Amino acid sequence: MQLLVVGAGEMGRWFARNGGADAVAFADHDPRVAEAAAAELDGMGDPPIDDVRAVPTDTDERFDAVCVAVPMTAVPEAIGTHAPRAREAVLDVSGEMQDSVAALAAHADGRERASFHPLFSPANAPGNVPVVVDRGGPLVDRVRGSLEAAGNRVFETTPEAHDRAMETVQAKVHTAVLAFALAAEPVDPRFHTAVSEPLAGLVEQVVDGSPSVYAEIQDRFEGGEAVAAAARELAAADGEAFVRLYEEAAEAGR
Repeated sequence: MQLLVVGAGEMGRWFARNGGADAVAFADHDPRVAEAAAAELDGMGDPPIDDVRAVPTDTDERFDAVCVAVPMTAVPEAIGTHAPRAREAVLDVSGEMQDSVAALAAHADGRERASFHPLFSPANAPGNVPVVVDRGGPLVDRVRGSLEAAGNRVFETTPEAHDRAMETVQAKVHTAVLAFALAAEPVDPRFHTAVSEPLAGLVEQVVDGSPSVYAEIQDRFEGGEAVAAAARELAAADGEAFVRLYEEAAEAGR
């Protein structure tokens, strides 16, 4: 499989390593990033991928598959631009599915189409990978099989279910963790409890990422204000109200 990866950042490189391609070309708005990705991937993989190179974003070449690995807001336009370069399949790994799948259907008619979302940073791979298969076929099956062979748990979902889940597992979680980080005071580690210690660890994990990526998630998915409202209610609660809220939280967590 000849694969064009549009967007040569961490996630594009992860997909190129794990997507089952025999040959990979990287295209990026910054040619130096595409060249660095090609140099990094050359000879990697199992079996090794020896045909790796960088191409311009306006290349006239066509490939078996095109994978779009750009920021969420740029995905529809990128799919529209690069889908014609795919002979068999167009894929994305953007992290948002309703707009992405709609763009795939609009611009990749007659080809296999799938939206994958690795729920982890490449440094934490492997992990869970929801996928919406809008039009299946042997190439999408090959990609899925390769991702699973790399240890990932790939499971099918719908655009609506995925994006609704992201409101909780991303927007709400990130708001809660970062709010704790902003409000917390430094403490001697010996004071940490069985609850505070893992929460502090979550802060370290979140702030080790890219601020622009987290900002885009917060902008795309609702949920942050709901966490803020719940925190305000808890902070203002008297003893009786706090017990009620605690019990509601306990029931929701079961």
